[in-house]
Amino acid sequence: MNLKKLLSLKIWGLFLIGGTITVGIYAYRFVHPSSHNISRVHNIQNYQAIDSVVHLLCDGDVVLRTGADATSYIFSQFNQKDKTYSHCGIVVIEQGYPFIYHSIGGEDNPYQILKRDSASFWFSPVHNLGLAVVRYASDSVNRASIVGEAKKIYAQKPKFDMQFDLLSDDRMYCAEYVYKVLNKAMKDSNYITASQKFGVWYVATENLFLNPHAHFVCHLRYK
Repeated sequence: MNLKKLLSLKIWGLFLIGGTITVGIYAYRFVHPSSHNISRVHNIQNYQAIDSVVHLLCDGDVVLRTGADATSYIFSQFNQKDKTYSHCGIVVIEQGYPFIYHSIGGEDNPYQILKRDSASFWFSPVHNLGLAVVRYASDSVNRASIVGEAKKIYAQKPKFDMQFDLLSDDRMYCAEYVYKVLNKAMKDSNYITASQKFGVWYVATENLFLNPHAHFVCHLRYK
């Protein structure tokens, strides 16, 4: 069983466990606009906070965000302990500004190829509820190795892995990309460990921060 099948089971679980009431809440949460969504997008404090976070970023940091759409919610549920974050990427400083290298599918990336976005765009409150920055106990040599691995894989232009197969390297989903970059950079296949559920091995966003090497630099929820 691959993670795509596990994802299908998870979606069915949302309907089977919650029944009609859960479906109704689910539809309202992600389809109908709310005053909170509008205020979040136009709240100047959110953009000021993002600017402050951008200035904190260093090479090799891992960034996390909480998407505001249904797909993000489903992905966050693969976290077994902390379901806060749905997407992740790696920070690379280029000409003094941080960019985020990340793997994403869907309509935000129709070509499905690994992306490189500016940090301010990546953190935008338009489609996100919050963010976090995670830093690892590593020196400048290790941070350079993380950047090197991130760029090396980016140059290979892997597409988003719709099969969620952790064993393949020609396609990668978001947490898989970060997981493989970190483990290769640190020359330790267990530096970041994978999770298992229903007999499937996979990497969730929580694997990237619920480990002894990582600590939060900051985290915030948009207002």
